[in-house]
Amino acid sequence: MRQRKIPNTSVAVTELGFGASVIGNLYRETPAHDAVAAIDAAWAAGIRYFDTAPHYGLGLSERRLGAALRDRPRAEYVVSSKVGRLLVANERPRGIDTEGFAVPDDLRRQWDFSRDGVLRSIEQTLSRSGLDQLDIVFLHDPDDHWRQAAEEAMPALADLRDQGVIGAIGAGMNQSAMPARFLRETAADVVMLAGRYTLLDQSALDDVLPAAEELGKSVVAVGVFNSGLLSRDRPVPGMKYDYRNVPAEVLRRARAVADVCEQHGTTLPAAAIAFPYTHPAVVNVTLGMRSPEQVERNVELHGRPVPDGLWEDLRARGLIRPDVPGTASPAT
Repeated sequence: MRQRKIPNTSVAVTELGFGASVIGNLYRETPAHDAVAAIDAAWAAGIRYFDTAPHYGLGLSERRLGAALRDRPRAEYVVSSKVGRLLVANERPRGIDTEGFAVPDDLRRQWDFSRDGVLRSIEQTLSRSGLDQLDIVFLHDPDDHWRQAAEEAMPALADLRDQGVIGAIGAGMNQSAMPARFLRETAADVVMLAGRYTLLDQSALDDVLPAAEELGKSVVAVGVFNSGLLSRDRPVPGMKYDYRNVPAEVLRRARAVADVCEQHGTTLPAAAIAFPYTHPAVVNVTLGMRSPEQVERNVELHGRPVPDGLWEDLRARGLIRPDVPGTASPAT
């Protein structure tokens, strides 16, 4: 699988990445053997970029990912994790985590974007995962913590990067305006952008994508299915869009996009994966993968040819913004 380099760093990521939130039991339990099999399938398919975080299953994702990768050549893969949510003892456990993961809540998350919090978080991640280093570290959802994240956390990460301890640094968020600020106002190399440059939402064209292109920095695109709505050939009522029930108008537009995809000999999910590559600043699309079957499907979708004429047709019909660039170049 082709790789793309994050400019001005030593890090290159495969164009398709393995999102490890789901193997942290996101929404429901993922058996341990399925998690291992999914990572094995990703490796066999050529995927060499894996993303995790302490938040995902209160450390379960990091433990499972590290264990599955431990005996593989360290120089051959890239791992990113995140800081900003320290895991601390939960003095009042209720039995099950309350933030979307099917895991015991013996730990809880504590917001901390201080320098000490960053260093402690990385140390804990390395301990849980058994890895000797992290290649990329993102600030995780610093939406309500700009000042401390920009003035303490990012300089701490920059010091580690400059010492060669980390390869690249950035921030991961569900919005696009603040990631643009991180690119323009801090030492960030890359941002992880969730759901803001997709077939249904191109708001990142207003801020983070121009910033990345202008400054020679990069974007990792996640949430490209917008919570699942774009994951099927034909969207149906009751599906989710940005974590909520899909509004009727959004469902109508998704179906119209699906119609155009079919006319061009492709499918809605294949186009959803290809779409972020229309912008030159996007170096990777990372997808959550819970099982070998999901890995195989996503790899197959990524490899499907999506004609450039599709984007022109979608622009002409007003289904995507007129300023969406004209071509995409995912691996085939």
